[in-house]
Amino acid sequence: MTPTAEPEQVNHRATYREVLAEPRFRLLFSTRTVSITADALRITTFSVLVFAATGSALLSALAFGIGFIPQLFGSLLLGSLADRLPPRALITGGYALTGATALLIALVRLPIAASLGVVALVSLTTPVFHGASSRLVAQSLEGDAYVLGRSLNNIAASGAQLIGLALGGAAVAALGPRRGLAVSAALYLGCALAIRLRLPRLQPEEFGGTPGSVRRDGGTVRASLHGAGLLLRGRTVRRLMLAQWLPPAFVAGAEGLIVAYAGGHHFAPGWYAVLMGCLPVGMLVGDLLVGRLLRPPARERLVVPLIALMGLPLVGFAAKPGVGFSSYLLLLCGLGFAYGLGLQRPFLDALPQDGQGQAFGLLGSGSMTLQGVGPACFGSVAAGIGTGGAIALAGGAAALTAGWILTWHPPASPVPATTGQTLKISAR
Repeated sequence: MTPTAEPEQVNHRATYREVLAEPRFRLLFSTRTVSITADALRITTFSVLVFAATGSALLSALAFGIGFIPQLFGSLLLGSLADRLPPRALITGGYALTGATALLIALVRLPIAASLGVVALVSLTTPVFHGASSRLVAQSLEGDAYVLGRSLNNIAASGAQLIGLALGGAAVAALGPRRGLAVSAALYLGCALAIRLRLPRLQPEEFGGTPGSVRRDGGTVRASLHGAGLLLRGRTVRRLMLAQWLPPAFVAGAEGLIVAYAGGHHFAPGWYAVLMGCLPVGMLVGDLLVGRLLRPPARERLVVPLIALMGLPLVGFAAKPGVGFSSYLLLLCGLGFAYGLGLQRPFLDALPQDGQGQAFGLLGSGSMTLQGVGPACFGSVAAGIGTGGAIALAGGAAALTAGWILTWHPPASPVPATTGQTLKISAR
């Protein structure tokens, strides 16, 4: 992206139409949306398949989350490949490998342990092709168009998750879990084919890679660990990553208790699904409002208030609200997720040009891992203080993150920004 010092460019508010007019982003956006639908379908049907085979709620839950935690290890050990290998090959290979895994489990009656192991092993590669895709988006969109591109991805992710979960239930009822898995495999393979046919083959200088660089640095694993260390040792990058990791992890901890809360308070059957749907609905509305109506500086100023909005409504669960008020609190919590839009430009500006792919992969894998750990942590707490108290505690922890961000101070020397202006989140 070409630097510019024009304040008008920094304050320019892009439009969704402008973002979708970029062909490369449109391709990545559409395939990613389909793949998220396939993810939700695969996770749901695989969990049902494991439960049907074992009758174990523990193994079913493990099947639901088995693809999350290994992603962090994949990012640490393989993340440098996102900046070194051609993105078309990486993204195509990632979708094809995930689709082949779903098809294998659908067609071959593997032992449960082997199925879980295959899914965990393949998830190690997820941060690599997601990082390559995110890097291409950052290179394709400039200034506020990049932020709105991220907003569109968030909106699509929320909608695709809802569709995928609903499709998973319908597929299991109509086709059975194995055929449902086969449907998810077909969606993944369709994404792989679309990327292979429509994404141009980029030369190394076009995506930042250099031939043979992996060998010169002593191997992929060493280069990946070194790159991750450099990213996390940088104070600005580390803070911005934690700011994007922690609040969603705390909210995921609360979300994991919604079913138990609804059951413990004797809500009518099916209301837990309504409560769980309030979060993604709030997320979708929040991204639309903040992304479309506010200018970039306003979004960045609202980071702290929006994080507080994520956490404080959950504190209300300490009062053990009924169905209606619980839905309202969760909807408000979802609106607060739009805080992430205010961190996109500062985060991109803080990254080294030759490490963006690995940074995006690490950002996504760290978030997924912590969101997998959050429900286990707060579920353990709920055994002692009850589900309402544990949800309230998770909300309080998210709100404390907003207080932590208020303690940040501008760095002594500005970080070169792709927009030509240093962007900071600060109390001053």
